[in-house]
Amino acid sequence: MAQETEIQTQIAQTIFLLRKKLGAKGKTLAESVRRAKRRLPRKVYKQAMELARAEPLVEHPKLRLTLDSPTLEKAARDVQSHLRAINLADRRWGWFLGMLGGLAFNILALAALFLVVLWWRGLI
Repeated sequence: MAQETEIQTQIAQTIFLLRKKLGAKGKTLAESVRRAKRRLPRKVYKQAMELARAEPLVEHPKLRLTLDSPTLEKAARDVQSHLRAINLADRRWGWFLGMLGGLAFNILALAALFLVVLWWRGLI
């Protein structure tokens, strides 16, 4: 009985981390994982979906006995360790620097195009 409640708490913690770190809102783990699919590595996504498939079975008393608890616990540990390793400030900083890099490239391309037009017209 303790293992089943432990798996339920692991699933609840995984949902909480998905909401906190990736902003994937959903009522169930399956919904949250589907919303965060592109932001998760393939291996972590598969483990999270394994947990999501087990979520309805954990609540049923007889079907709960068919679950492979050690595998689910390992999957929960792996998914949660990946989510805890995500640094939100670093992700925001990376997005900001990527945006600035794209803006700088566009400004340089526009300046080069302007110089080519001036040269073509014979003004330089």
